Amino acid sequence: MFEWLGENWWALWLTVFLAFAVVEMLTLDLFFIMLGGGALAGLIADFAGADFWLQIVIFSVVSLLMIAFVRPVALKHLRKGPAEQRTNIDRLIGQSAVVIEAVNGTSGLVKIGGDVWTARSTSGTLDAGATVQVTKIDGATAVVASTAGDSPH
Repeated sequence: MFEWLGENWWALWLTVFLAFAVVEMLTLDLFFIMLGGGALAGLIADFAGADFWLQIVIFSVVSLLMIAFVRPVALKHLRKGPAEQRTNIDRLIGQSAVVIEAVNGTSGLVKIGGDVWTARSTSGTLDAGATVQVTKIDGATAVVASTAGDSPH
C-alpha cells in the first residue's frame, strides 16, 4: 500500500482536494476551496514529475497566494449588489401597513403586505383601519408610526 502511494502521490493530492471540496460545501467560507486549489497545484506538480517535497512547497505557496489574493476578490463579488437591495425583514422597514387591532405603545396588530404582525406604536394609540408606516422590526414585532394623514390619540 505505502509502496504504491510512494509511486502515485497524485492519488493523495486528489483525495486531499476532494476532502477540502467537501468541507467547503459544508462551511461555504471560500477558505477550504483555496486549499483545494493548492492541492490541485500539488497534483499538477506530481504529474510534471516534481519530488514530493517540492509538491508540498507548491501546495503551500499556491494555497497561501489564493487565500491572500483570490479569496478577498471572490468574497467581494459574492457580496456585490446595490446597497439599497434589502432582504428579509429589512425590506419591511418603510412599508405601509394597515392597523387591524388598535396599536399602542405595548400591543396591537397590523397587516404588512399579506402578513399580520404584532405591533407597537411610537406615536400614541392608532385606531383600527389607520394606515401606518413601519419604522423598525424588533424581533417579531413591527414598530409603527402614524403617517402624515392620520393623527394618533
